[in-house]
Amino acid sequence: MPAPDGVALNTTRGVRVIRAELGQLLRLAMPIVLTQLSQMGMGVADTIMAGRYGAVDLAGVALGGNVFWPTIMLLGGVIMALVPAVSQLNGAGRPAESGEVVRQAGWIALVGGAVLIAAYRNAEGFFVALGIDPTAVPVATAYLDALSWGTLPLLGYFGLRYLCEGMSWTLPAMLVAFLGLLLKIPLNYAFIYGAGPIPALGGAGCGWASVVVLWVEFAVLLAVVARSRIRRTGVFARISRPDVRQIWRLVKLGGPIGLTIFLEFSMFSMVTLLIGRLGVDAVAAHQIATNVGGLAFMIPMALGMAVAIRVGYNTGAGDLTAARRSGWVAIGVGLAFAVVAGAALLALRAPIAGLYSNDAAVIRVAAELMVFVAVYQLVDDTQVTAIGALRGFKDTRMPMVIALLAYWAVGLPVGLVLGFGWLEVPGMTGVRGFWVGLSAGLSVAAVVLICRFAWLSRREDRVLALAGR
Repeated sequence: MPAPDGVALNTTRGVRVIRAELGQLLRLAMPIVLTQLSQMGMGVADTIMAGRYGAVDLAGVALGGNVFWPTIMLLGGVIMALVPAVSQLNGAGRPAESGEVVRQAGWIALVGGAVLIAAYRNAEGFFVALGIDPTAVPVATAYLDALSWGTLPLLGYFGLRYLCEGMSWTLPAMLVAFLGLLLKIPLNYAFIYGAGPIPALGGAGCGWASVVVLWVEFAVLLAVVARSRIRRTGVFARISRPDVRQIWRLVKLGGPIGLTIFLEFSMFSMVTLLIGRLGVDAVAAHQIATNVGGLAFMIPMALGMAVAIRVGYNTGAGDLTAARRSGWVAIGVGLAFAVVAGAALLALRAPIAGLYSNDAAVIRVAAELMVFVAVYQLVDDTQVTAIGALRGFKDTRMPMVIALLAYWAVGLPVGLVLGFGWLEVPGMTGVRGFWVGLSAGLSVAAVVLICRFAWLSRREDRVLALAGR
């Protein structure tokens, strides 16, 4: 029996609305995807070029990076509060209020960045206390010493990027990141292998190359914002004194975002540091698998950032039905991508591993680990889009709690029990066991976060309270 005309009409309208939302989402997401891929490409360049220099240098860069990135993203996550804050102001027709919010975020970046710089320059004791392979510690500390000089420009870049993205303009960050990638590869070669007056610095050279790139990216994005339509936010209208109330509002909103990112990054980093006790080859193989997984993760991460903008804008405009639709469309796209990416990784895992290293033992273990990478794409890609949708509602504290329990009460303990053989499961000891733990933690996070979004997106009173109305 054919459907009644009214049902067919509603179905057609519904498909049209979803298609329109998908178009809006992808227009925002595609530049972010390219931004993230360009930034990840710099990490890939570090991994491949340091790996070709030697397994010790690859391990040192991996260990140093696994201290730098979780901590810098902890602070960067606080600054990421600018995305839902600015997008809701933009949706409400009050973009001129965004400039003051960004200036107060700048004070957070300045003070927090000074603390991080001090920590990076005194990291050797941390590696020694963890019992890291002593051959990799000098490279890791030299790499962190170099990166400390890029901390403040990176945080400044974050603030300007999130301002643009909150205003639904994602193109500038993409162009700047692509420029950074073009600079990174020749600079890596010069600093790692030596060129002209630059001595060969090995793995530490990756850090110095990154410093140059970070300063260039910050300067270019600063010029773009100063000369573009983003000027109407008044971000450069004056220098503001610290406003404790405004800073506290940003910390309350962004602190849980930063902690959520930190909890996930640090779980992966802690696993890397623990695998460091298993030897240089194990660290190198794990770093390759993590790098490949991270590269695939850039697309759903970009979807999560885009849906935060869409949900925030629709919430600010008072259209909660559209905000809910934005979230579900993004989650569906993330899941579809995960299926495709997982299948590709399973089919090409050995050739991909061979791109990173010429060590047969490292290639074999890395290819085995990519089976786990392929499987956990399904849950990792889903949970990051769900988190983005919740951030658009300014719901940041509960996702932080969910991340804490999933990553540190499930993922890490399971990894420890299997990885160190405390519970003997055939074929699941060593580095493989840690990857089972990572997958378990992400699975729990994905299920609970989707349930949270399904509940919250239908609670208009709660959404309006989070928006401060």
